[in-house]
Amino acid sequence: MPDPTDIGLTDTVRADLLRLGTATLFEASKLPIALPARLRPVWKGAAAVGRALTVASIAGDNLALHIALEQTQEDDFLVIDGQNAPHGYWGEVMAIAAMSRGVRGLVIDGGVRDTDRLEELGFPVWSSHVAITGTGKASSGVIRQPLALGTATVRTGDVIVADADGIVSIPATELLRVHAAGLKREADEAVYFARLRAGETTMEIYSLRRDL
Repeated sequence: MPDPTDIGLTDTVRADLLRLGTATLFEASKLPIALPARLRPVWKGAAAVGRALTVASIAGDNLALHIALEQTQEDDFLVIDGQNAPHGYWGEVMAIAAMSRGVRGLVIDGGVRDTDRLEELGFPVWSSHVAITGTGKASSGVIRQPLALGTATVRTGDVIVADADGIVSIPATELLRVHAAGLKREADEAVYFARLRAGETTMEIYSLRRDL
């Protein structure tokens, strides 16, 4: 796994991505990088940036997650396709294991449990379900292969940004461009805010006024 600075994910860029937020990054990117809206943070205030490590599991089986955990490195962000199944694939035990390896967070299209403990630990998680139903451990799944999640394709090494609004997966090759575009959008919006406070309307600012 490459060093994060090899793709430009420096501490400064990481801080900028978190400040800009997923909505601004998505709009600025002009790319289909938004993960499905059903993936929501399991505790308020969760926000994280890291490099995707992708995992595909079969519904109701979390062996692939255990295998992937063993392969994680510092700064990884696990992205799991759990088939949107309402099973408790992940909880306190696995979060502690992940944190000990420097994993930044988890996105899973599936269920998690122990949500109070995840918040107490400060381990950021986004999931499609909170569920206590158990899982099997029979399938090794597929690790490090592209995942299709909604209109986005997530590849190992992509940059995941996740916050209260949602999740984006920025291709590693597009990181610096999207970062710059996000900063420009932030600056443009600062001008819009000033104009709004001065009394202009959104109809005027966005040139929406037409003969209706």
